[in-house]
Amino acid sequence: MKTDDGSVLVVDDNEVNRDLLARRLQRQGHAVTVAEDGLQAMALMRSEPFDLVLLDIMMPQMNGYQVLEHLKADEQLRHIPVIMISAVDDIDSIVRCIELGAEDYLSKPFNPVLLKARISACLEKKRLRDKEQTYLRELAEEKEKSERLLLNILPGPIAQRLKEGENTIADSFAEVTVMFADLVGFTKLSAHLSPAELVELLNEIFSAFDELADRYGLEKIKTIGDAYMVVGGLPKVSDNHAESIAEMAIDILGAMAQIRTKGGQPLSIRIGIHTGPVEAGVIGTKKFTYDLWGDTVNTASRMESQGIPGGIQVTVATYERLRNKYVFEERGVISVKGKGDMMTYLLVARKGA
Repeated sequence: MKTDDGSVLVVDDNEVNRDLLARRLQRQGHAVTVAEDGLQAMALMRSEPFDLVLLDIMMPQMNGYQVLEHLKADEQLRHIPVIMISAVDDIDSIVRCIELGAEDYLSKPFNPVLLKARISACLEKKRLRDKEQTYLRELAEEKEKSERLLLNILPGPIAQRLKEGENTIADSFAEVTVMFADLVGFTKLSAHLSPAELVELLNEIFSAFDELADRYGLEKIKTIGDAYMVVGGLPKVSDNHAESIAEMAIDILGAMAQIRTKGGQPLSIRIGIHTGPVEAGVIGTKKFTYDLWGDTVNTASRMESQGIPGGIQVTVATYERLRNKYVFEERGVISVKGKGDMMTYLLVARKGA
């Protein structure tokens, strides 16, 4: 097949002209469909694809101008190029056709060489436009993929600020609640698992945690080996960050009770929570990371590392915000590395549960 072959619709109410033009185009290698009036032409264009339309102007019921107007008003059909054909060869008619969106205008009787050249030119422009549209669609799809990946790495508002050109993102938050959750004895357990089994198990656990974080409107910060870090109250400030973290912590214990290794072994987890101020920002240039800094983060981490397997240990700051809605047990004063003696509590359940 030649490179200028195309699917062409010939629309003319004169049977002799229609058949003559169709045979000529077929000899040039085009696939030709004919229509005897505008209504039939519109029906055909809605039912099958065409690369080009040769459209007569003077027709009964629906003339060429009307067909062209309907065609260019239709989002699905407006991309089809149209060459107007007519025995009327006056400048006003030509101008009107071009203004309505026609690609070209040919007067009857046709010069065969000119007809072939005009059709080839229109088909080439159509192919270029099709390539452009394909490229734009692929570009939009790639942009969407990039945005999804960016949102997997960064919180939505932070990603938006980066896209808007903000180079340094660093914010202070007066009060957030930070939680660390760490699997107990996982290092020893992992020695008996294959790499694939280890990754599969961690993926199952952390995917469940991700769903909980989404449910309670919390921001996952990162995983560190078999530890999970999440925060409430940023980047969008909220008043219920402590409650949201408490809900997720309680649900984590419930989720862990349902998860087993392939050998049927149960898993245990320690959870630590603290409420206070933090600094947050984006670091890196090639691999972005949104992270938190400050004493609040360190204290929450200590609550986890010096906590009780299967328990949710919280500081006084968190306890004071949750005591009216949740049941606590007083663990008492413990010596916390880098902090000295601290009073701590164990979050047991929701009140009225």
